[in-house]
Order: sequence, then C-alpha cells, then structure tokens
Amino acid sequence: MTVDAVLIAGPTASGKSRAALTLAKGVGGIVINADSMQVYREAPVLTARPSEEDMAAAPHLLYGHVSVREPYSTGRYQDDAVAALAEAQDAGKIPIFTGGTGLYFSVLTKGISEIPKIPADIRNRARARLEEIGVAALHAELAARDLETASNLRPSDPQRVLRAYEVFEATGRPLAHWQQQAGRPVLDGLRLARFVMDVPRPELRARIETRFKAMLTSGALEEAAKLKGLDPALPAAKILGLREIWALQDDALSEAKAVELAVTATRQYAKRQMTWFRNRMADWDRLDSQSAADIIAKVAT
Repeated sequence: MTVDAVLIAGPTASGKSRAALTLAKGVGGIVINADSMQVYREAPVLTARPSEEDMAAAPHLLYGHVSVREPYSTGRYQDDAVAALAEAQDAGKIPIFTGGTGLYFSVLTKGISEIPKIPADIRNRARARLEEIGVAALHAELAARDLETASNLRPSDPQRVLRAYEVFEATGRPLAHWQQQAGRPVLDGLRLARFVMDVPRPELRARIETRFKAMLTSGALEEAAKLKGLDPALPAAKILGLREIWALQDDALSEAKAVELAVTATRQYAKRQMTWFRNRMADWDRLDSQSAADIIAKVAT
C-alpha cells in the first residue's frame, strides 16, 4: 500500500459504509467511524449503522460505543480517533475512516482547538436557563453577547445554542474563537487517500426514501419508543427521523406524513453535508456509485 490511512466521506445514504467495507476486506483494513450519530449504542437502525454481519466481515471501531444520554463532543471524538488509529497501527492494518460528519474529518486532517472544559455549575445553570426561557430566547441572549457564533446557529437548535452559550459563560470568549485555534490533526504526517462519495441528487433522494421506509420495518419504531423523553439538548436528540417517529407513535402524524417529513429532513441534511464537502473538501477525490467498487485499485495506485 502506498498510503497510511484512507478517508471516505459522503452524505447520508451515499454508500460510503459499503465502499469502506469493500476496501477493508480487500486490503485487511479496519473501518473507523467518522459519523456523529453512529456512535450511539441504542439506535443502530435509526442511524443506519453497519449491520452485525458487516461488522463481522471486517473489524469496525467507534460504532455504538456511546450512550444516547451522554453529551458526546468533537473533543471526545478526537481522543477516540487517536486511540482507534493506534489500535489499527498496532494491528498492522490500514485505518479506513468513513462517515458523514465534516467536522470529524477536520479533526482528522486539520486539527481543532481544545475548548476548555465547562465547569459543572456553569453547565447546569445554562441548561436551567434553556429550560426556563426556551431555545429561541436563549439564542437571542447569545446573540447579544456573541453575535458571530449566534448568526451561524439556527434559533431552533437547542444542542448547538446551549453549547455556544455555555462556552461563552465559561471562557468569556465566543465559540468561534476556540474553533479557529487549530490543534494537531489526528492523522498528522500520514500519507492519506481521501475520497468523497458523489452520488447524483435524484439517486440519493431515492435512496434516502427507500432506506427510511425499510427502517420502519426493521426496528426503528422500537428504538424510537425506547428513546422517548430524551433530553432535546443532547446531541443524540438530532438523530434523523426520531421526532417524526415519536409524532407517529403519539398519533400526531399519519405514517405517510411521518415518512414524508422524515425523508424531507434527511434530504435537507444531505444537502448541507454536500455543501460542506464541496466547500471544505474540494481537493478530495470524488467517487461515484460505480467507481466505489474499484476503490481497492484506486487506493493501491
């Protein structure tokens, strides 16, 4: 092999996990997760985690190792990725990082700053403030103190608004300040093969709808029921389709409407992913559905 590690990014439902598995079986590699939702233990179906059969076909790391009730962060992912890389290297296997979270790939290839740890009392006060006034009002308070960060956040996103609010409370500096302080990349100094799955939008839209409908008959309903009452400020509350399934189970939506809304939300998320890849990973090689099958040859050359 002429590379030390392989990275395969792509929007949801683009086939990146399949490409990574094909490569891992072909070169004796280890697949390492780079998707912020597939870390969660209790939602393998909802997060489209690789199946048990796939994970038995080649080693997989950082899948399902975190509880949905933990506030998993990019900083924790950085630590986990360092450990996973060391495990692959110790085993003499090629690490193959794959997922759809652009920020995780930035951790791997560009590095991020280490945001100071938030004291428990500040975190608790910030959470209490969110519960007291709601996310829109908390966003307004954040904007009055940290307009740069607030302008890049949706006022309806409790997890990200709360994170930015507590960082400012704890450090007196905007979250954007810390994000601009690059640290050492996890894969610093390694020879990398970098790919982005490039699937035509009509095909991707069809895949998203087909996959979500299959989830409903494969355990997604049961998973969602067990996650009822999940704190909306936790990262896992952003699992795609979760809110729509809850509404279906509460008889607030018909199944057809729940599917429609979940598919639309997933397509919008995929669009945001593709924008990130286009703007921030423009120099990565592109893989379409057919060329992904030839990934072994692409990595070897």
